[in-house]
Amino acid sequence: MRHLSSSVIEAAETIILGKRSQLRLALCCLLARGHLLIEDVPGVGKTLFSQVLARVLGLTFQRIQFTSDLMPADILGFSMPDGSGHGFRFHPGPVFSHVVLADEINRATPKAQSALLEAMEERQVTIEGESRQLPEPFFVIATQNPVTHVGTFSLPESQMDRFMMRIHMGYPDPVAERRLLLGGDRRTLMNSMVCPLEAGSLGAMMAAVDHMHVADPLMDYLQAILAHTRTPNRFVTGLSPRAGLALLAAAKAHAFLEGRRGVTPEDLQAVLIPVTGHRLAFQSDDALDPGRSLLTAVAVP
Repeated sequence: MRHLSSSVIEAAETIILGKRSQLRLALCCLLARGHLLIEDVPGVGKTLFSQVLARVLGLTFQRIQFTSDLMPADILGFSMPDGSGHGFRFHPGPVFSHVVLADEINRATPKAQSALLEAMEERQVTIEGESRQLPEPFFVIATQNPVTHVGTFSLPESQMDRFMMRIHMGYPDPVAERRLLLGGDRRTLMNSMVCPLEAGSLGAMMAAVDHMHVADPLMDYLQAILAHTRTPNRFVTGLSPRAGLALLAAAKAHAFLEGRRGVTPEDLQAVLIPVTGHRLAFQSDDALDPGRSLLTAVAVP
């Protein structure tokens, strides 16, 4: 089934230029049943990236613009009298979609941000005492401006930990930027895109990722990484069991995209920085990225 994932990436690359690595990581995150945080300056294509990914996968898409006056009901939905005078009818919010873009999530207050916590972890929302299941698959892509920008609220650690990966878009290279400048409006081009997947193909890919083989030495390597982050006086807090599960799931998805039957240390290393970078912080100033430091600090068994 690797050719299916390749066709998805190739279709997305007709619109998103020069971002193959980011597209692979985003697809990896989706196949691993995680959620994605894209952190970068405005104007580098974060929103378009999310729309294109949903379109090539044939998934429903909703965008929520996070602002300081956003309320949880604007995300989850609300009940209104049904007109008969005898009951209420629930109006689902934009969270009831396969792909939900939480655009500029750190411009909303913590109260609005927390409305996504249950949805991202339990894949359901509880409204007025009733739990409602979200669609399958359910994938949150959040964009975040740098915390130095005016009007932003830092995401709490509990919310950051709900994101399996954090990636950066970066500026395009000169060749991609020239094609972008001369290639016309990307959103107009997106309207002509066709999903390359047949019905059920995405679910089959996700099931295949779930059943990827993981050998004991790979588990030793994963646990050594987790143990290293919990070393006293190194990081503010070590990686949690949830982070360990995220690392394993992402490595399995990466192995699947590479066409392997089992997970290798290279798969774990390929996802290590996007999975751990937003979960770790050094206790003292250090020039190295916390996630990148793990690549050299922990030896492969």
